[in-house]
Amino acid sequence: MITVLSGGTGTPKLLQGLKEIVPPAELNIIVNTLENNYFSGVYVSADIDTVLYTMSDMINEEVWYGVKDDTFITHERLHELGCGELLRIGDIDRATKIQKTQLMERYGLKKACEIQAENMGIESKIIPMSEQQSDIKIITDIGELEFHDFLIKYQSRPEVLDIKFSNVSPSEGIIETIENSDAVVIGPSNPITSISPILYLEGVRDALKDAHVIAVSPIIGSNTVSGPANKFMQALGIEVSSVGVASLYQDFLDNIVIDVKDYNLKSQLNQIVNKVTVTNTIMNNSCVKRELAQIIMDSIP
Repeated sequence: MITVLSGGTGTPKLLQGLKEIVPPAELNIIVNTLENNYFSGVYVSADIDTVLYTMSDMINEEVWYGVKDDTFITHERLHELGCGELLRIGDIDRATKIQKTQLMERYGLKKACEIQAENMGIESKIIPMSEQQSDIKIITDIGELEFHDFLIKYQSRPEVLDIKFSNVSPSEGIIETIENSDAVVIGPSNPITSISPILYLEGVRDALKDAHVIAVSPIIGSNTVSGPANKFMQALGIEVSSVGVASLYQDFLDNIVIDVKDYNLKSQLNQIVNKVTVTNTIMNNSCVKRELAQIIMDSIP
């Protein structure tokens, strides 16, 4: 059994490779919920939906959000009516979100995800990190911003001074899932706002210390492959590099996977983590995704 810690950027590409190597029923995916919120009256769990769409081969790979070939009739009509929405939500995607909102009211988020995954023909277990509503604030040079305002309205442009997020309780079964896994893979998602919220859950870091943990770095050189992780790391005084990523996970990390362009960091990383795997981590085609997944699986003792 393999457990993956996932956000909505970077890790879904790896999941595409992993589901070709690992029987889907043997994959558990614990997904960040920190950025979840209500928009236009529906509950938006962007990272969860991206994982659902990835595992059901529905994902829009151009933006890694929403459904491929979706239409935006409702979104455009809302704007015509003067009800502009911050997120650009497609019609099929909106239906998923409406159903999830209704299911949550009856069963809670975890069960809602189980029902939607089953309806999409997904055999893997997709687990929201928490069923409690989270809160995140980005402290910037123009003031305190909601996460989606920072990301979308301001296009991640403001200087980030600090990040604050609330602690929540883990979803039922998360600790047992980690404890019963042959290995835990930390995907190349934002280490600050996608992975750290999972690590802050009560009992998770302790469970990871007893697991075999492999992390794929989302940083090459001093640049993030995608997203504003570099700004978030700088704000918290963390080196923007694979070394900085390893330092965040060092109390439980067994192996870090870095890109070939970071080979010069191998000896420095070996002072933090026992094993460093160097390979191509730019997942720009299905072959690379599968090869990276195979390298990860081959590294598990």
